[in-house]
Amino acid sequence: MDGSEGAPDNRGAKRRMRTSGAKGSALGHSILEKILARASGSPRVAPGDLVVADVDTMVLYDSNFFPVYWRDPVRIADPRRIVVAFDHRVPAPDRGCAQAQMVGRAFVKRFGIERFHDIGYDQGIAHVVVAVKAYAVPGSVLVCSDSHTGSAGAFNCAARGIGGPDIIYAAITGKTWFRVCETIRYDLIGRLQSGTVAKDLFLHIAQAYGDHANRNVEFGGPALKDLSLDARRTLSTMGTELNAEFSIFESDQLLLDYVRERNRAPFEPQNPDPDARYADRRALDLDQIHPLVGLPDAIIGNVVPIGEVAGERIDQAFIGSCANGNLDDLAIAARVVAGRRVATGVRFLVTPGSQAVYRQALKAGYVETLLDAGAVVTNATCGACGGGHMGVLGAGETCITASTRNFKGRMGDPSARIYMASPATVAASAIAGMIAHPGEFVAGHMQ
Repeated sequence: MDGSEGAPDNRGAKRRMRTSGAKGSALGHSILEKILARASGSPRVAPGDLVVADVDTMVLYDSNFFPVYWRDPVRIADPRRIVVAFDHRVPAPDRGCAQAQMVGRAFVKRFGIERFHDIGYDQGIAHVVVAVKAYAVPGSVLVCSDSHTGSAGAFNCAARGIGGPDIIYAAITGKTWFRVCETIRYDLIGRLQSGTVAKDLFLHIAQAYGDHANRNVEFGGPALKDLSLDARRTLSTMGTELNAEFSIFESDQLLLDYVRERNRAPFEPQNPDPDARYADRRALDLDQIHPLVGLPDAIIGNVVPIGEVAGERIDQAFIGSCANGNLDDLAIAARVVAGRRVATGVRFLVTPGSQAVYRQALKAGYVETLLDAGAVVTNATCGACGGGHMGVLGAGETCITASTRNFKGRMGDPSARIYMASPATVAASAIAGMIAHPGEFVAGHMQ
C-alpha cells in the first residue's frame, strides 16, 4: 500500500458518498471516524464516505525530490505545516541522491520551511523524527508519500501514506482525500513476557487474522498502560504490512504528557464512543504471545514459531527502520549481546531510527555494548531495510531482520532469503550464527 489512487475531481468542495445501509445510523464513532469528520468539516462520517480533509501535517523526504517524482510548486498552503526529513539514502550514496537532496534544500529555503531535518544533529527516518519531535499530535491528520506513514497512528493521529502527486497537491492546497473504511478493533489485555516484544505481537496478528485490506485497525484496552510509545509505534508502523488503511491507538496520559512536553500546538485527542461500530472486535491476550518468525518473501499467513526454523544459518542480521530503530529495540538488542560476541561469518548491522535515538543509546551504553559484541552501528537512515545502501544482500544470502518488509528482492538480490523477527530474536541469532530463540538471553519484561 503506497498511497491513494488519485486526486478527486473537485478538491475545493467536500465530497461525501454513502454506501447503502450506512445512512442515518445512530451508532457511535471509531477514532478514525471522529478525526476524519472534524478534518472534513462534517457532522459525522461513516464507512463508504469519500471525504476531502484538511491536513495538519505534510511530511516530505529525500526520495520526493528525484526528478521523476518532483514537480516544483509555485506556492504552498502553509510552510508551518510541512516537515522535510532526509532519510532513505543518507548520506547520499551516489550523484542522483545528492542532486535530489540539493533540490530538497532549495525547496526548503525558497518557502522558509523551519521543520527541516537535513544530515546532522536532528536527522533521522521521517517517521521516527515525527515521533521524536511529536509533530504528530492527537486528533490530527498527517500525510506522507512513504507507505509506512501509519507509524504516527501511535500518537492518536490519522496518518496515512498517499501517492507522490498527492503529497505535492496536499502541500499546495493543505487538503487531501480519503475513503472512510470500516474499522477492526483490537482490545489488548495481559502483558508481554520476557523476550517477547511488539514485533512478535504484529507477527501473531499477521498469522492469526491475515489481510486487513480496506479496513482500519484500532488498538486500545487495559494492556496499553504497559506498552511504551516505541512498542505502539512498531505496531502502527507494521499496520501497513497488514494492508490496513489506517492504524491508530487510543490516547492515554502517557501519550498526552509526551506530546505536551515536545509540542506546544493545541490538539484534541479522540477516543472511540462506547457504542462505536466495528467490522470486528478482537481481544488479544499478550500473555499468550510468543517469539515468532516470518518466513521469506511474505508475512501474511507465513509466520511460524521460532522452533520451526531454529538452526537456519544466517549471513546477516539487521535491526533498524521506522519499525525497529527505536530506543527500546536497541536496548533489548544490547541486553541480548552483552558479554557475548557476534558469530564468525555474520554481519550484525544496527541502524538507529534517528540521530536523537543514537545519542540516547550512546548515553545509555547500548551502542558500546553492541560495538563490543561486534555489531556495526550506522548513522540514522532507512539503509538496509529498503536495500538502498549500508547492508545490501548478495545472491543466495540469508538475513534475519527486524525491519518493515521481507518480500523477495527487498533488501538486495532477489535470490536472498529474508526472515522477519523481533530485535531480540535478531540479536540472539547474530550471536548464535543461526536463527535462535531469545529466551535464554533475556530476563524480565521488555515491551
